[in-house]
Amino acid sequence: MPDKQGISHEGTKTRRDQEELSKIVVDCAYRMHVEIGPGLLESVYEAVLEKLLLERGLQVRRQMSVPVEVMGHSLNEGFRADLIVEDLLLIELKSVEKLAPVHSKQVLTYLRLLDLPLGLLINFGAATFKEGCKRIVNGTQDFTSSCLRVNPNSNS
Repeated sequence: MPDKQGISHEGTKTRRDQEELSKIVVDCAYRMHVEIGPGLLESVYEAVLEKLLLERGLQVRRQMSVPVEVMGHSLNEGFRADLIVEDLLLIELKSVEKLAPVHSKQVLTYLRLLDLPLGLLINFGAATFKEGCKRIVNGTQDFTSSCLRVNPNSNS
């Protein structure tokens, strides 16, 4: 069904859609980091970010169960994704002083289990937003032209 601009969003979403979603989420999360700051529970940041994204007209699912297939058994308990935006973007929120390597691995595992291409790991406990926001890509999707891409060789 066409949207207000007459564009159909049926079928497969494009990389551009994922990038637009990422920009919106990063913008909202940055505003939260500046206005709220660190020190609140993860659930508070989750609730506020959900409201901001809903105000932007996005479909958001909160605390969605992540099904796991283990040895022929399907399990729906244990794993919960903080936020899933437009069934394309996973957002995992933390409120810790410093992210541990396991946090990125957790997001990648969720992406694989949900067959999603892109996730954002956002830590509201970090000193700066840049330090606390990480993009995690599932598989070999081409995100090289992303304006949100981090260049490890950059001096900025």
